[in-house]
Formats: sequence, C-alpha cells, structure tokens
Amino acid sequence: MRLSVDLAGMMRRAGGLCALLLALALTAGLAHAQTGFDRRGGDYSKFEVKSGDPAVCAARCERDSRCRAWSFSYPRTADAQAFCWLKNKVPPRNPDDCCVSGVRGAGVIEPRIGETEFSIDRFGGDYRNFELPPDPTGAACGKACTDDNKCRAWTYLRPGYIGAPARCFLKDRITRPRPKPCCISGVVR
Repeated sequence: MRLSVDLAGMMRRAGGLCALLLALALTAGLAHAQTGFDRRGGDYSKFEVKSGDPAVCAARCERDSRCRAWSFSYPRTADAQAFCWLKNKVPPRNPDDCCVSGVRGAGVIEPRIGETEFSIDRFGGDYRNFELPPDPTGAACGKACTDDNKCRAWTYLRPGYIGAPARCFLKDRITRPRPKPCCISGVVR
C-alpha cells in the first residue's frame, strides 16, 4: 500500500516537472519585434504598407518561406509611404527611430514606458493641437499635457500620417483607446 502512494506522488511530481519544462520551452522561443531599430541589408522584397501598420510587415514575413527578418519604416513626410523590406538573412539591428524590425516568428510588441500607450489613438476630445519635432516616444506631447491643467489626455501623431510634421493633440476628456500605428497616447488626469 505504501509503495503505491509513493509511486502516485512521484508520478504527480514528474507530470508537474514535464509541464514546467514544456512551458519554459515554449516561452524561450518567443521573440518580439523591436521598435526603434532597423535591420539593414539582405533585402529581397520591398512593398508599400498602406495601413502604416508594422504588423502587416511581420505577417507577410511569416507567410513567406524565404523571409528570415523584416524592417518596417514609418512614413516621414506627408508624401512618403510606410514601407516593408523582407530579408533573406538576419542582419544585425541598428538603432533608428524610423523603424520597427524583427525576425521571423516575432510579432510586433510596442514598448511600454510608464503610462505611454504606443500605437494607440485617443480620438476626440481635442481642444488644442500643434506641430512638434519628430519624437519616437511622444514625450514632448505628454509634457505639454502635464503642464496644462485643462488637459486630461493626449495623442502624438507621428509625422507623415496626416501631414508632413508630427502633431500633438491635447484633450479635455479621456476618450476610448483605439489601436492605430500612427499614434502614441497617454492619460494624465
């Protein structure tokens, strides 16, 4: 009787250990795209991304068996378009605010910096908007909102999505967040 109890306990521990090892193996293979980096070289295909969404670039790489890595470039002016470059090798990453890049198997995960919401538009509630220099974090727009007692939320529009310059929209109310690659937003009060 004692032998069967010990055997059952060992089986439970072995099952738990197998589950833990499987979970570790699955998470070890996860990779994420890197915002603020370009991977130069190895290009075999380039196409316009009309939606301006880097996830389109990552998805195209997943569907193409030749693709090993990809780079997405945000539009920099009103006349420019967003582009995706598929690569037949994995070049080293280089810091560049223009881009999001990744390797095959890497989805697009925007960074979380405090309360800043990357790839989020808080549409509506605008009481003031103005041009800003390009900023990959939208920090100047967030600071303008923090410094204005009327401001409750803000949205920074990356350059090239509506017009050539970047724009900051200050809001007098908190609106629903909407996923959009054009924007960086935040709530202050």
